[in-house]
Amino acid sequence: AVEVVESGGDSVQVGGSLELTCKTRGFTFGSFCLGWFRQAAGQERERVALIDSYDNATYSDSVKGRFTISKNRDKGIGFLQMSNTLPEDTAMYYCVVPRDNYDYRCSNLGTWGQGTLVTVSS
Repeated sequence: AVEVVESGGDSVQVGGSLELTCKTRGFTFGSFCLGWFRQAAGQERERVALIDSYDNATYSDSVKGRFTISKNRDKGIGFLQMSNTLPEDTAMYYCVVPRDNYDYRCSNLGTWGQGTLVTVSS
């Protein structure tokens, strides 16, 4: 089965930076869509950023200009660089990839990591 593990979450002051890492196993990372989602306490899960198999990235309006999603095709690792953080960025951040190694599209996202916690204090 595909496996996803996030890391890099921490507590930072407003305006600080963090880089989250998504390590994957069980499929060819470079051929798959990868996404970052987040869920704050009492809120529904929100899509933050996606990067498709062609390395085209899309972002939620709430993080445009502040976050950057990327991936390393050779190592099968995804990243979320967070800059100019705001208190409302506080959430559990999850990495997600397609549920199997046969349909690489973003429409087939379904394998989730355990999450990594980001806390932005003011």
